[in-house]
Amino acid sequence: MAAPSFLGWDFSTQQLKVIAIDEHLRVIYEDNVNFDKDLPEFKTQGGAHVHGDRLTVTSPVLMWVKALDMILEKMKSSGFNFSQVRALSGAGQQHGSVYWKKGSIQILKNASPKLPLHQALKACFAISDSPIWMDSSTASQCSALENAVGGAQRLANITGSRAYERFTGNQIAKIYNQNPEVYAQTELVPVGALQKRISLVSSFAASLFLGAYAPIDYSDGSGMNLLQIWDKSWSASCLDACAPELVEKLGNPVPSHSVLGSISPYYIQRYGFSPDCKIVAFTGDNPASLAGMRLEEGDIAISLGTSDTLFLWIREPTPALEGHILCNPVDSQTYMALLCFKNGSLMRERIRNECASGSWDEFSKALSSTVAGNNGNLGFYFDVMEITPEAVGVHRFNSDNQKVLNFPKEVEIRALIEGQFMAKRIHAEKLGYKVMPQTRILATGGASHNKKILQVLSDVFNAPVYTIDTANSACLGSAYRAIHGLVAETNVPLADVVKLAPEPRLAVTPTAGAEELYHPLLKRYAELEQKVIYNPTSSCLAK
Repeated sequence: MAAPSFLGWDFSTQQLKVIAIDEHLRVIYEDNVNFDKDLPEFKTQGGAHVHGDRLTVTSPVLMWVKALDMILEKMKSSGFNFSQVRALSGAGQQHGSVYWKKGSIQILKNASPKLPLHQALKACFAISDSPIWMDSSTASQCSALENAVGGAQRLANITGSRAYERFTGNQIAKIYNQNPEVYAQTELVPVGALQKRISLVSSFAASLFLGAYAPIDYSDGSGMNLLQIWDKSWSASCLDACAPELVEKLGNPVPSHSVLGSISPYYIQRYGFSPDCKIVAFTGDNPASLAGMRLEEGDIAISLGTSDTLFLWIREPTPALEGHILCNPVDSQTYMALLCFKNGSLMRERIRNECASGSWDEFSKALSSTVAGNNGNLGFYFDVMEITPEAVGVHRFNSDNQKVLNFPKEVEIRALIEGQFMAKRIHAEKLGYKVMPQTRILATGGASHNKKILQVLSDVFNAPVYTIDTANSACLGSAYRAIHGLVAETNVPLADVVKLAPEPRLAVTPTAGAEELYHPLLKRYAELEQKVIYNPTSSCLAK
């Protein structure tokens, strides 16, 4: 008899991905559909349409549905055994929204298994192109929302983030302001019904499998500027500031581990899924990645890429004007935080080119030749306007806190790397993160292959650094969450479910005395940061 399997889906910006794992967490199938290459009829670039104003960015809803048809047909052709799938879950690019027309529930529920789903649903969407996370056209709606609730910090205290242009509440407000007739087409349902008419990309994708409108989960719902993250219900003041009758169009949010129901008859008849296959709530791609990286309390994941991103597991968050607090997708009593730093690998590469002849080996030697703490020399390196903090330019300070024009090359290299990691610790702690005795730093991305850089990271945080492979982490996290959803009601933690997964690899441990050395430097760095912050003219930031 074939072994049970679990599916994880990722409706990301550029492609739809699927992973199947068995009970031992081994990947037994994976595939993807690239939107630009495999679905050229939708004429996307990078999975999106950038409009003439260069601010509005959308993606065709039916492209996502057709990609699902395509990948399921590929699986069927390969002989994949759908009947053994016990549960599935998924992820969607965060913040994007889908607008169902009145009456679509019946079409979704009664789709004929003889037709591909994209044909059955072709008239179901009030807006054919969905606003996505790359959109930055809602500055006026952001200002209005912050003003309505008493300012940016007040909004962050309620929803976990100040107003961001890509966040869903502001996108809904723009549609209501500019196209009230389109907004009116989205149907109302009684509160308490497991239905709604405006979906996130994640709950839209879950709806396709459920054959009914799937609810928004707490974690992805935290990226809308609409959810009160403390009691996990919609904020009336935020809803009212965005559009009327919004609570009826969204439905009640649910815990991220919720089993929403069994798979739609469409998939049973067309592909041979078992009627017992369960749909676990879908969530956002960042929350799903937290599950895929298997973070636990006190852990921090750092993706060192073009931009550097921090994922934090926090018990008692303190929302700030930078970063985002989201409900934790695998533990409803705790939170996760996201911090994005724009000046990542490109900044490191520029300093490498200028100070180490373009060689990472020379760069590493320079780091080794200088002492931890850099004799008190500190630097801020922002080639492009930074998000965290809002600052631009290169700013160097000597040990007396005096601004200087230049550092020797090896001092410049250490100032860059120490500065980048000190900023990450300072801003993580601002959000309520605490380094704990069991803290692990999980590093991924290009710079995670450089042990000298990782040593500085370990020393600044005074915690061991591990490296992990995060290819398809949102997809894998969705498969893990599918398993977890089946047992989550019995309070089994995700960590117990995924203990058979490969362990992260220990790369470096902190140097003795690192905490004592960096403690005063972190304080100085935080104070100097206030001197370099750009004076913002807008209350809205875009990622």
